[in-house]
Amino acid sequence: MTAATGPLVDSFGRRHNNLRISVTDRCNIRCFYCMPAENVQFLKRDKLLTFEEIVEFVRLMVPLGINKIRLTGGEPLVRNELHELVRMIAEIDGIKDIGLTTNGIFLARDAQKLYDAGLRRLNVSLDALDPVKFREVTRRDGYEEVLKGIQKAQEVGFHPIKINAVAIRGVTESEIVPFGRFARESGCEVRFIEYMPLDADAAWERKKVLFADEIVETLSREVQPLVPIREIEAEQPSTDFVFEDGIGRIGFIPSVSKPFCDHCNRFRLTADGKLRNCLFSLEETDIRDLLRTGGMEEKIVAAVRESIAGKWAGHHINDPDFQQPERPMYSIGG
Repeated sequence: MTAATGPLVDSFGRRHNNLRISVTDRCNIRCFYCMPAENVQFLKRDKLLTFEEIVEFVRLMVPLGINKIRLTGGEPLVRNELHELVRMIAEIDGIKDIGLTTNGIFLARDAQKLYDAGLRRLNVSLDALDPVKFREVTRRDGYEEVLKGIQKAQEVGFHPIKINAVAIRGVTESEIVPFGRFARESGCEVRFIEYMPLDADAAWERKKVLFADEIVETLSREVQPLVPIREIEAEQPSTDFVFEDGIGRIGFIPSVSKPFCDHCNRFRLTADGKLRNCLFSLEETDIRDLLRTGGMEEKIVAAVRESIAGKWAGHHINDPDFQQPERPMYSIGG
């Protein structure tokens, strides 16, 4: 085993096989927990990693045990010809799983091309089934396009499709029961994500977090009792349930109330080529510069190993010394 091969393990013994790659910081909506409403300063095009640079980095990561890739943004489908990047990654020996997180507005347009390119896992960010509430959260139109995108994705063969709904106290309580029924009727898996401090306006407060246990209680009371699903991967961030009659799957990502940091297996590459070993990291490693200056492969691998070795035990959200990252969510990558 050399420095260029072998597992990517941090100082707490966590083995990393899951790489999340942001392909752009641009987005066609403006969710308040992620972006400013107006006057967003996006990266210049030449600052973004090219598809070829992304593929080169992925190839270097495979010998370290990376076999799962998730493409994110911003909104990844605003990046032209994204299906070509999917195809290029799918052709890399050792990559077993490619996923995409999208807001779904362009999904009806691109679903078939993405599926044909090799994409199989799809998460759609949708925080409300009420169109008025949708616009309150996103500060843009597009609700009908998202629903059409989900339907098209089902038609071309994506299954299951996961719906990611951020749970925010004072905003989305009214969406809990409709989403429970949606999970039962649509065949999609709904995942509630606790509101995290990654907003551009730094307006997050713990009291605004709608906790997973509260949602479980509401769904069990108003729809049908939820039963935990046991046979899931230890590294999976979500806690999954199914309704008592077996119809409708609900997941929870309780990042604030029950962090999954102890078994985290993921790290991130931003659209401008910065490596982040944690979503809440305060430090980054410049991979783009190494790629563009003809850096030797050994240097890139060594930089990744050093970054992972320095990963925290946890994200500190619940600690009094917590510092919110300077980058908001759209700039880091969802």
